Amino acid sequence: MLTGAKVRASKPREKPYKLTDERGLMLSVQPNGARWWRLRYRYNGREKMISLGTYPDTSLAIAREKRDEARRLPSKGIDPSAARQAERDALANTFEAIAREWLAASCPGGKGRGITEGTVAQLKHRLVTYVFPYVGRWPITDVTAPELLKVLRRIEAKGTLETAHRVRSVASRVFKYAIATGRAERDAASDLKGVLKPADKKSFAAVTDPRRLGVMLRAIDQYAGQPVTKCALQFLALTFVRPGELRLATWGELDLEGKEPQWIIPAERTKMRRAHIVPLAPQAVAILDDLRPLTDRGPDSLVFPSLRPGRPLSENTLNMALRTLGFDGNSHVAHGFRSSASTLLHERGYLSEVIETQLAHARPGVGGVYNRSHLLKQRRKLVNEWADYLDGLKAGASVTAIRGAAK
Repeated sequence: MLTGAKVRASKPREKPYKLTDERGLMLSVQPNGARWWRLRYRYNGREKMISLGTYPDTSLAIAREKRDEARRLPSKGIDPSAARQAERDALANTFEAIAREWLAASCPGGKGRGITEGTVAQLKHRLVTYVFPYVGRWPITDVTAPELLKVLRRIEAKGTLETAHRVRSVASRVFKYAIATGRAERDAASDLKGVLKPADKKSFAAVTDPRRLGVMLRAIDQYAGQPVTKCALQFLALTFVRPGELRLATWGELDLEGKEPQWIIPAERTKMRRAHIVPLAPQAVAILDDLRPLTDRGPDSLVFPSLRPGRPLSENTLNMALRTLGFDGNSHVAHGFRSSASTLLHERGYLSEVIETQLAHARPGVGGVYNRSHLLKQRRKLVNEWADYLDGLKAGASVTAIRGAAK
């Protein structure tokens, strides 16, 4: 029989070797220093072997307990090896395990179609915070609609109705992945559509009054915080792209040579999963020229990095900067520049299709077949006139119209 002292004294040798205990238990010592507990047993006349863990995580006493448990199974008609596989399968089929597998497959470069890293982080946060603590360790087939509803009711009770709906949505995507991989037969989350309390639909807070917008633009120009944050807000106002697209922009995506500078946002970073051309006005190019000495370290470097090396500027940083300037979440947020531009451009007679294409919104019907160069000439005219219009607002002019609607 082995003793604790003998096990502790076992050292790696040039070749693997075994130290035997009683009743089939042995310690396999590998040349790399790994020490595995193994059990030799017979089932239906055949000699078989299973692993019982590694030393020192599994002590001699625990290894003997596992041995005794395993040796009792054949008398019940159960193969210990099959029982161990069933345990592994059960662990692999928990809601949490499947959800994490789905997230990994959905990441850029994963096996799925790919969603942005920021979106993956949001989805993971919702699962880790609201779902895993309650049903994460359950087999996914045990997570029924009533059980999931209990999870969602906890979120509702906090008054965060929109979050409850978003969590139900991400849970549904996990169930669909489980169905596709043969580990579930039903999407329990889809059964809860219409059951949750309706969430208030709130658009992003945005300044749409021209004079108020001028006040905000002047405040941004006077921002005394980090230069990258200031440039990001100025650039966002001029281009009215989604903040997530701006924050992850790299210098290699920019084409600033020639008379028609532009930024090509790759498909994997856009909401519609389609590459999008953003024409750049001279004012936007000037901002990039100011930034280049600070952040251009090559094609893959971020245009708007945070103070943490290799990390992009966060949307929260942009919103906090706006708050510092006197614009809180109820008056204007980073995403609100899109609403500001859309509202004012529509009011001043620009063609809706030109505006919506510049905003990278999906267009319904046959005409919705996307071309990243669609209406590019008109959009170049639009962004140039928009930039001049903003300059006028910053100068305090009583601007009532942009020079002309893009036709």
